[in-house]
Amino acid sequence: MPLTDPSEDLALLNDMRRGNAAAFEALYRRHQAPLYRFALLRCDSADTAADIVQEIFLALLSNSLKFDPTRGVLQGFLFGVARNLVLKREEAQYRFVSTSRDDEEGDSADDVLDPAPQPQQRLLNQQQAETVRQALAQLAPHYRDVVILYEMHDLSYVEIAQICNIDIGTVRSRLSRARAKLVEMLEKDFPEEAPTTRQTHSSQQEARL
Repeated sequence: MPLTDPSEDLALLNDMRRGNAAAFEALYRRHQAPLYRFALLRCDSADTAADIVQEIFLALLSNSLKFDPTRGVLQGFLFGVARNLVLKREEAQYRFVSTSRDDEEGDSADDVLDPAPQPQQRLLNQQQAETVRQALAQLAPHYRDVVILYEMHDLSYVEIAQICNIDIGTVRSRLSRARAKLVEMLEKDFPEEAPTTRQTHSSQQEARL
């Protein structure tokens, strides 16, 4: 579900385009933290995350971002912009290669731990956040995207599919596979607190980061 009211975001955006500085400041306060958190977890660099957020809002202020409210909400659009900026930096720095067919093998709606996941208690407490961050950094980028957007920002499958330009079945599959990989990694550090893969499958319960 959206973190902010889409109608309020659109009203603020229209006011900003008419030159209302307060509207821009309000949009910044509403969206800066979620966008920064996404970029930070996605690229594992505070400096890069800050640069991405700054670039987004400068583009928003200059109206170079062509947001179309008929195609979605502003929040999802901005997450999509942030993801694209991360990908561009990866391409420049690491010569990023798109996911191969082997990487995507099995990414289908049938490869799902739970077809209707529900909000649950967080898996780990605040003291374990660094270990979680390190585990996230070890995930492939396309897995990291869906985990961060779903677990950290409570976005729906539909919203994530739009942001990542994939279908809903692939969102489900990637989220399932990413969770399994995270559980496997976290069990090594927190064997008493992290649920086993077998328990996850049998109970169909999904832990939130």
